[in-house]
Amino acid sequence: MAKATGFLEHGRQATPYRPVDERVRDYKLAQNDIPVKDLQVQAARCMDCGIPFCNNGCPLGNIIPDWNDLAYRDKWEDAIARLHSTNNFPEFTGLVCPAPCEAACVLGINQDAVAIKAVEWEIVRRAFDEGWVKASPPERRTGRSVAVVGSGPAGMAAAQQLSRAGHSVTLFEKNDRIGGLLRYGIPDFKLEKWLIDRRMDQMRQEGVQFQTGIHVGVDLSAAELRQSFDAVLLCMGSEQPRDLPIEGRELDGIEFAMDFLPQQNHRVAGDELDTRKDILATGKHVVVLGGGDTGSDCVGTSHRQGAASVTSIELLERPPESRDPSTPWPLWPLMFRSSSSHDEGGTREYAVLTKRFIGEAGRVREIEAVQVRFGAPDASGRPAMEEVPGSLVRKPADLVLLAMGFVHPIHEGLIEGLGVDKDPRGNVLADTRGYATTEPGVFAAGDVRRGQSLVVWAISEGREAARAVDRYLQGETRLQSKSAALL
Repeated sequence: MAKATGFLEHGRQATPYRPVDERVRDYKLAQNDIPVKDLQVQAARCMDCGIPFCNNGCPLGNIIPDWNDLAYRDKWEDAIARLHSTNNFPEFTGLVCPAPCEAACVLGINQDAVAIKAVEWEIVRRAFDEGWVKASPPERRTGRSVAVVGSGPAGMAAAQQLSRAGHSVTLFEKNDRIGGLLRYGIPDFKLEKWLIDRRMDQMRQEGVQFQTGIHVGVDLSAAELRQSFDAVLLCMGSEQPRDLPIEGRELDGIEFAMDFLPQQNHRVAGDELDTRKDILATGKHVVVLGGGDTGSDCVGTSHRQGAASVTSIELLERPPESRDPSTPWPLWPLMFRSSSSHDEGGTREYAVLTKRFIGEAGRVREIEAVQVRFGAPDASGRPAMEEVPGSLVRKPADLVLLAMGFVHPIHEGLIEGLGVDKDPRGNVLADTRGYATTEPGVFAAGDVRRGQSLVVWAISEGREAARAVDRYLQGETRLQSKSAALL
């Protein structure tokens, strides 16, 4: 397994980033590549674990020890074959995944985990450079048709798998380009969009049909969709944002993150915005409400737009510097993290509750907020929250970005038109064995089914749902399951 003593001889090398004063002036990829020889040293840290928990920590079931060993031994073409056996798009996860595999790394019990994500990125980067990534069209077509609605990572993965299984697949996207939140949610400085276009070319060669600018459920009715295809797979994501209905919410300058971020991605793509209102942070005091990945993306974008100041506010308390005892290994650890965007500047505040928005001439100018503390859990199991007396303050805010997550998929249109049942949280009801909804022939995968989650989970569910759809259409499936990949 790689180098038997590698983890004893070498420490972890973090992914390098371009200098802050350079990268905030453009939207190009913020991270740099680790030199290949150094990267192979990192692969050498992978141990000969009796049970490699990284496999289970990864939602895709990536066979991580295998491709670490192959990368270390300079067998890069074999490494990409092993990586692609479980992951259709390792360049996406190699850049934007938070790496739950590393949180489950056995070495991480008492040392820094193996740099799995960096190795993954290098394998796929080199594979494309060397021309090893090729289209894999099926030998024959089944004569069955599938509509995949939503072209984010779940929809793209499912469409590719179903096309390779021989079905005629049409991937529908309401926006002007394929990619979903990969395209219009994640900033270019984290994921440049030519990476998506490159995979689209491969999928097109494999027979996937792309239909953009079609809002299924609006431009194309649910009934028409059902009549035109043998099966339907819903992969529309979870797009209903969590709002903050407090005093002053109606003021101009209070925007959802997913109205702010896509605009900048369109600008980077050279598009003319079809909107009467540009949302820009230039010269403004920006307050970002929400400390997750979307909030971080708002911070980085605001820096690049030239904000006067950027303040990121999180309702919960600041996590501890190291793994909290409540999340022992190999669970995803509760601990403080700083993204490349946070490292670029601005202020991060924790345990702060926004009470009201204060405006002038119809536009937000300040927020009023209070410090909070959390006590013992209440009857519902949630920690009781109380305001800290005397902590009420006002903060300048010319632009407030609501990045507090998403509550469920949009129900109006397709979901209501199909008549599928929803779970108590408002997501489309489907299990993780058959991915079937309550309507025969209709399936669901990704955030539309599980709620707001990670790109790696979306790819995983897209692949698994493709197996379920293939079995529904053919009575059996030859598409590889996540568990089979580990055998």
